[in-house]
Amino acid sequence: MKRIYLIFLLIISFFYSCSYNSEDDLTKDIIVDVVNYEDNIKAIIDTNCIGCHSNPPVNGAPMSLTIYNDVKNAVENRGLISRIESTDSGFGMPFGGPRLPQNLIDLVIQWDAEGLIEN
Repeated sequence: MKRIYLIFLLIISFFYSCSYNSEDDLTKDIIVDVVNYEDNIKAIIDTNCIGCHSNPPVNGAPMSLTIYNDVKNAVENRGLISRIESTDSGFGMPFGGPRLPQNLIDLVIQWDAEGLIEN
């Protein structure tokens, strides 16, 4: 009986870690003069990454992405942008889910190009 509850709990947690993007979210360009972590990037990470990259990380995630310094380090030293840009399902992030919409990927790239501003 405990095994059934465990399986049920795992299934429920899987569905809660998924996100939904409308067609408008997938195609609408996001125009931001200066991208910063607090106003632009944190919401992307919280919606799409924290399911595994929490503190402590779960589901085999190698690091936490819960605070600015974690995300900045992931961009600078751990290939976060190449992971979210990848179309390889075994390498790309979010792992096992659909690729992030291009407009969100572009926002992370812009954030990096502008110097990874916190707020």
